[in-house]
Amino acid sequence: QVQLVESGGGLVQAGDSLRLSCAASGRSLSTSSMGWFRQAPGKERVAVAAISWKLQRTYYADSVKGRFTISRDNAKNTVYLQMNSLKPEDTGIYYCATIIFDSRAPLGSWGQGTQVTISS
Repeated sequence: QVQLVESGGGLVQAGDSLRLSCAASGRSLSTSSMGWFRQAPGKERVAVAAISWKLQRTYYADSVKGRFTISRDNAKNTVYLQMNSLKPEDTGIYYCATIIFDSRAPLGSWGQGTQVTISS
């Protein structure tokens, strides 16, 4: 199965930006829908953004609309999450996964994720 490695997290101030990367190996993502998920302390892991394999559809959770942008570079087999105007409530561990686009149901196993911490 495809292996996914998340990176790009860090500790930043509210209002700052981060760009997360999800690098894949073992299989091309060109025909896979992809999603980014966030798990905040004590909270369920929820989808925050998704992009279909056709690059024609995107999904954003209400809490991140207008601030986050998901994109992909199939030549690099990488998916990105540009996060702007970060808020303390964006804090959590961010994971990427291949998904069923319409339901954001993840496929395969989870990686280690990348920690995002936003201070006020």
